[in-house]
Amino acid sequence: MIRAYKFLMRPTVGQQVALGEILRDHCSLYNGALQERRDAYRHPSKTSVKYGTQSAQLKDIRAFDPERQGRWSFSSQQATLRRLDKAMQAFFRRVKSGDTPGYPRFRGVNWFDTVEFPKDGDGCRWDSTPHDPVTRVRFQGVGHVKVNQHRAVTGKVKTVSVKREGRRWFVVLTAEQDRPEPLPPTGSVVGIDLGIASFLADSHGGFVPNPRHGRTAAAKLETAQRALSRFPRVRRDKRTGNHRRAVEKVTKLHGRVRRQRLDHAHKTALGLVRVHDFIAHEDLKIRNMGKAPAPKPDPDQAGAFLPNGAAAKAGLNRSIADAGWGVFLTILHAKAVSAGREVIAVDPRNTSRECPECGHTAKENRPTQEKFHCVACGHTAHADTVGATNVLRAGLVRRDANPA
Repeated sequence: MIRAYKFLMRPTVGQQVALGEILRDHCSLYNGALQERRDAYRHPSKTSVKYGTQSAQLKDIRAFDPERQGRWSFSSQQATLRRLDKAMQAFFRRVKSGDTPGYPRFRGVNWFDTVEFPKDGDGCRWDSTPHDPVTRVRFQGVGHVKVNQHRAVTGKVKTVSVKREGRRWFVVLTAEQDRPEPLPPTGSVVGIDLGIASFLADSHGGFVPNPRHGRTAAAKLETAQRALSRFPRVRRDKRTGNHRRAVEKVTKLHGRVRRQRLDHAHKTALGLVRVHDFIAHEDLKIRNMGKAPAPKPDPDQAGAFLPNGAAAKAGLNRSIADAGWGVFLTILHAKAVSAGREVIAVDPRNTSRECPECGHTAKENRPTQEKFHCVACGHTAHADTVGATNVLRAGLVRRDANPA
């Protein structure tokens, strides 16, 4: 299995400059390759430019511009071209399926923050000084950079990436390792229901509160973004020190909220995986849930629209994004694979309207957000607990129908 590691780097001032130049030059290569594809498509012949063609041009590009392109790793530049090729393939796939295309855009230097080295030893070397008590990673054109390695790396390192987050620099490793020993079985099964009022409710009656990290930091973010909005939009090299500090403050606040969400998701998922052998959850279409409602034209007045609940839906969308369900489910599946647990997603339809006692399904069974009261048999319970119970039952049925 492949596992990723992320460590903070401690570059010197000169190394920070060189790392910034890596991102700048790879960003220039990305944008140039994208421009070539756009020009080829706009040509009357509708020529198609593929990754193989652009990769073959790298030798001439490096010879033509040795100061900016020739000094970096050839394989890292190929990885940048593959990154563009994947973006183009995803674009054509969305066009074919009828989704919103989202044509790949040119990247600014501030938006191009990662460079990948596809093979350890080719343009980079992880822990290149094994006899030194300080861990270091070596990048071609940069040198040996100190790394704050807070845990051991097991397995064979496959790829190495350099990543910038605000003013901090990180090295991201992927290592191939044997599948770990599964956790001992507990015999416990659980269904979970994700929500807004509570982040998670399980079929045993337990609840995990919703931390609402984004809402907690909203006031500080609003103040920081208002301060940033006072500066006119100018080129990056003409920005003042106050402008840069305002940008860094907004970036720092967003980064903190992101790390808090990740920490909460990791701890919640780990708690479930350690206790339960089988976990069932709703197969939520989170992207669809976050869409804005369609406008309602007023038939009696041209150019006017009827109320469609857009303001309330916007608040709900912010709460859904703040909860981070997608990140949590991704982490839950990854931890379950490592621990030898089984996780199944089930159809969420009517899970909170079906009575777990008699099976009666009706909208009236849930009179409020929290209360469940079956109009057929009179069963009462917390609505989220009922939903989690029905999710568990559906998951067990699906597991028994499709034995491993």
